[in-house]
Amino acid sequence: MYDGVLLAADSGVDFFIHKVFSYNWFGHEVWITTSHVCILIVFLILTVFALCANAAMKKANDVPTGFQNVVELIVELLDHMLKTNMGSHAHQFANYIETVFVFILLSNISGLLGLRPPTADYGVTFPLGVITFCLIFVNKIRYQKVSGFLKGLCDPWPIWAPINVIGDVAVPISLSLRLFANVLSGTVMMALVYGLLKWIALFWPAALHVYFDLFSGAIQTYVFCMLTMTYISDAIGEK
Repeated sequence: MYDGVLLAADSGVDFFIHKVFSYNWFGHEVWITTSHVCILIVFLILTVFALCANAAMKKANDVPTGFQNVVELIVELLDHMLKTNMGSHAHQFANYIETVFVFILLSNISGLLGLRPPTADYGVTFPLGVITFCLIFVNKIRYQKVSGFLKGLCDPWPIWAPINVIGDVAVPISLSLRLFANVLSGTVMMALVYGLLKWIALFWPAALHVYFDLFSGAIQTYVFCMLTMTYISDAIGEK
């Protein structure tokens, strides 16, 4: 069952997505893959952290210490990131962007736990890009109205409309592919190190994990959220 869930397993090391088990859904065979299992593990970790944070904040002290200090630090850093990039509109998108930030970051660094990062599956990153695209489109209509939206498509001349449409449609693809490709490349590199070197790969690959999982994972999380905030701010425009 765990073949492919862990980066290093008894049966060998690879970076492919494996089938775990299947079930019948209205006459269709649906497979649960290692990506689903890893997402579930990430979800459970986030859920436990959220429950612990909620319990800690209910008994919060004026001078934070211990776990309360960690929770407040995380929230303050994420809030500062939003306010710096989105100004007065930050509070409208805080729940989505901060949740996505924490989910992507934990997914990216899950390789440190021996898991195959969920974000190394395009089926995970593409829906995130689509959600961002929907937010961009909705806010364009909301703040710029239909007239402003159509004017933007025809900027600078109406003949450019098809190109502008392609540019808008390319947003979720570029966002998702950038995140997917960078995380997958790190996963492939680590799989090659463990698969080819085997018993020689002791202790020293930890330095590679720090770069591919921790450093690169954090950078890609920041880039995804930064581009999301930039696109949404651009859709809102000056008001």
